[in-house]
Amino acid sequence: MNSTLPRRDFLKLAAAASATVLLPAPLITAADVPKKRPIKKAIMGGTVGLKGSLVEKYKALKAAGFEGVEPMSHMNQEEVVKALDESGLKAASVCCNTHWHLTLSHPDPALREKGLEGLKQALRDAKRYDATSVLLVPGVARNGVTYEQCWERSIAEIRKAIPLAEEVGVKIAVENVWNDFIKTPEEAKRYLDEINSPTVGWHFDIGNMIKFNPAETWPPVLGKRILRLHIKEYGKAKGFDVQYFEGDNNWPAIMKALDDIGYEGWGITEQPGGQTKDLESLKAFSERLDRVFAS
Repeated sequence: MNSTLPRRDFLKLAAAASATVLLPAPLITAADVPKKRPIKKAIMGGTVGLKGSLVEKYKALKAAGFEGVEPMSHMNQEEVVKALDESGLKAASVCCNTHWHLTLSHPDPALREKGLEGLKQALRDAKRYDATSVLLVPGVARNGVTYEQCWERSIAEIRKAIPLAEEVGVKIAVENVWNDFIKTPEEAKRYLDEINSPTVGWHFDIGNMIKFNPAETWPPVLGKRILRLHIKEYGKAKGFDVQYFEGDNNWPAIMKALDDIGYEGWGITEQPGGQTKDLESLKAFSERLDRVFAS
């Protein structure tokens, strides 16, 4: 049998093949590629509802997709180090455990001094865990403490901790909370300006300020002074007891505002522990947080 292709048929096949090769490839635009932000996912240790030892909790966090955890200060350092080592988690930050009851704004100088020692211990703990910042509530402007007194006293005490912070290489990150103090980004900027130290920045809590002003208005004002994020949802009707995307935060606007300042640090979630009561709910919670970061 003659398997040689007639010249006319051969030319037809060659032309068809050439046309196929020359067809332009579909264009892929930036909009077609999911945006991966350089925000590392962590969780505040004290909000984990899962039961078990610290090692068991940290291993579950790792299994659920978290990269880091925020321990409280004044924990047993060896237990925390062991849990970090065995789980592979990083310490995203350390939360000062004394700043609410031993406030840096207290009328009693002796109690302010104890609050300062609490902050210093938090700095030492952070150094031990290789964390580079400490979350600090600077004071409380109520119960006989005016806004001006809270401002002056807390700044004076924070300045006393700066030498140790510089020594251990850990920054102090002031958080915006419901303490009747610093409710706008402009106030926060002025507060940091008065402290005037590169060792003191901001721990921006998304969710805490939504009842006062939109969270997306903070990053443009504070810029690179934002050292860490607390990620949490808030609903004006139900408060913090809501899932991500069921509250009133405008996540696309917030993420864009963070993109615009080039934020690349930790995003530490702080939702109620009922949302992370077991490994299954922890994984579902972690996936919702991924959606927040991709907004």
